[in-house]
Amino acid sequence: MLYWLAELSEAITGFNLFRYITVRAGAAFFTALIFGFVFGKPLIAFLRRHQGNGQPIREDGPESHLLTKQGTPTMGGLLILSALVVSTLLWARLDNPYVWLVLLVTVAFGLIGFADDYAKVKKGNHKGVSGKLRMALGLVIALLAALAAMAIHPPDLSAKLAVPVFKSVLIDMGWVFVPFAMFVIVGAANSVNLTDGLDGLAIMPVMIAATTLGVIAYAVGRVDFTSYLDVHYVPGTGELLIFTAALAGGGLGFLWYNAPPAAVFMGDTGSLALGGALGAIAVATKHEIVLGIVGGLFVVEALSVIIQVLYFKTTGKRVFLMAPIHHHFEKKGWAEPQIVIRFWIISLVLALIGLATLKIR
Repeated sequence: MLYWLAELSEAITGFNLFRYITVRAGAAFFTALIFGFVFGKPLIAFLRRHQGNGQPIREDGPESHLLTKQGTPTMGGLLILSALVVSTLLWARLDNPYVWLVLLVTVAFGLIGFADDYAKVKKGNHKGVSGKLRMALGLVIALLAALAAMAIHPPDLSAKLAVPVFKSVLIDMGWVFVPFAMFVIVGAANSVNLTDGLDGLAIMPVMIAATTLGVIAYAVGRVDFTSYLDVHYVPGTGELLIFTAALAGGGLGFLWYNAPPAAVFMGDTGSLALGGALGAIAVATKHEIVLGIVGGLFVVEALSVIIQVLYFKTTGKRVFLMAPIHHHFEKKGWAEPQIVIRFWIISLVLALIGLATLKIR
């Protein structure tokens, strides 16, 4: 919205800064961060008043959670989403289709998560919206996003899969690209949702992954950078750097209150929305495979659940002491901050590897 102030640059010189994506990205970050600091406490107080006993704690989860996390309010993802949406609308170019694609996917998954969180609090147990309904709604959103991405992408990139590291390799997937993109978006949303089980565990890896994807989006959205790096050019994706900067700012504002011991949980409202956002950015920038590297922590968390369920159904035994895998380490005696910080380190390393794919050819 404020981008259009650049039109006044002939009269007021300073307004020319609004033309630069990097300047607006920095402004989006601080806008979202300040939003989080200003509205964090009032939102948490509101959630405490209206949620009674807070987020229901699973009885089959780690025993310590029944003592340390009981009564903590959920739906803190509303703080992240509000900061993200307001900041993006203020600082991004609103005539950019990629911004709207990612923003609408994020909000839509956030609404699914909100409905699930609300049902859990209302019922007073951990069973919210049925898993089948959540999955069905997620697939519909992902389907619409995949079709929109195909329509927005340049003809030479539409329905094609870019392979990192290998120079100029584009695999024409045809209409198979649609279910593939749906898998990426829904898979990312649910993987982040599974990761959100300890104070601060999910939000920092999400911020790291989003920032990495934002840098990639900025790079592939500039013809000079893509020429130097020898990667595909996706005009317009540079504006997604503003979205990811806003996400990082809103995420930091939320982490201030979510740091151990958490005063609020993001809930499915935040985890589904942020995961969906990562998937949508990857599809928009043609870096779906790189998301699997950058978001490798989320992949491992999801795989640990899949392996645990399949192995238990087959043999009646468990591979992990508890799934997702962060609970396995809790059962092994690791302290919660120890798990969280080590997982943050892993996320940072994976992000650097993902960034390296831009240059390695």
